[in-house]
Amino acid sequence: MHPKQYYLVVGRFVPENNYEVMIKEFIKCKSERDFVLITNVNDKFLKELELKTGYSKDSRIKFAGTVYDSEMLMKIRENAYGYFHGHEVGGTNPSLLEALASTQLNLLLNVGFNREVAEDGAMYWSKEEGNLAGLIEKADHLDQSEINKYTERARKRVRDRYSWEYISGQYEKLFLK
Repeated sequence: MHPKQYYLVVGRFVPENNYEVMIKEFIKCKSERDFVLITNVNDKFLKELELKTGYSKDSRIKFAGTVYDSEMLMKIRENAYGYFHGHEVGGTNPSLLEALASTQLNLLLNVGFNREVAEDGAMYWSKEEGNLAGLIEKADHLDQSEINKYTERARKRVRDRYSWEYISGQYEKLFLK
């Protein structure tokens, strides 16, 4: 993996995280970057994805396994060109906060809780065919000043709403009423 030459996803390897959509859309796009998936691979789901997507025919798609070393994972995030977040169930996800704090460009599935977490610090995609592929191509052509704006807004959002200081202050207000 070379700095700024790959898109990244980090997450549990389950269907509701939309790996199938991300892989199919990445295969459709014309990006010359790689798509690196850091996840705990489930052989059954992996075989399903191969049947549905044919990902193994695309040399840009790379399953890297899991990375438990937090410093190494931080460096991988920092060096990614962009981060995909396909979670559609749940809420505030730690992997999303980590990506917003460390990856310059984040492309998130357009669901309420992802929008609530990132606000204007990310680009958004839908599961509609062609949508993510088009967004990847758009992201590939952003100039550095546009990327810097997304980076600044994402990091500000994390600092302002997801820091220990802010969260503990909110609990303090709640309990001291």
